[in-house]
Amino acid sequence: MKRHAPAAGRNSVPIADVLEQELPERGRVLEIASGTGEHAVCFAQRFPDLTWQPSDADPGALPSIEAWAAEAGLGNLGKPVTLNAAETPWPVDHADAILCINMVHISPWAATEGLVREAGRLLSRGAPLILYGPYREADVDLAPSNRAFDAWLKEQDAEYGLRLVDDLDRLAARSGLIRTSRYEMPANNLTLVYRRQ
Repeated sequence: MKRHAPAAGRNSVPIADVLEQELPERGRVLEIASGTGEHAVCFAQRFPDLTWQPSDADPGALPSIEAWAAEAGLGNLGKPVTLNAAETPWPVDHADAILCINMVHISPWAATEGLVREAGRLLSRGAPLILYGPYREADVDLAPSNRAFDAWLKEQDAEYGLRLVDDLDRLAARSGLIRTSRYEMPANNLTLVYRRQ
């Protein structure tokens, strides 16, 4: 029932350290593509004054999220919902922050378009959309490991691949979001923070 993602154990603390600087003190955080549920538990523990709402497009992921949540017994961790970022309507009507970890590169561009569009609709002024994962930057040489990963992803599905940050910036601007922070993370990943204007 419980799934495990080794990367979640490695990146939870560095991501949480960034979240500490970017999340509101209180409110509801909607996590898109929660996967195994390990991040949701880790972050709900780290930020007890925030309500954590996990979600995933894969209905098969929900039992794992529920199992991790049941084991942790946290009062601020909501029941996971099925949510496909590319499809509307979303089963959530408000969020004070939206977090998406490692989805943008392993889903069609339509999922990122939906994510950003709905973030622009759900978030109030100043609220953050936080994206974590490997990205390409026009003025930065791609690390060999990321170049190989990008090629492998495209072999799996032509719609997958590392996205260009400039493209994300333009997409965000169309939904009233502007990038306010960029954090370099371990293993050649980035955390990008966009805020509703």
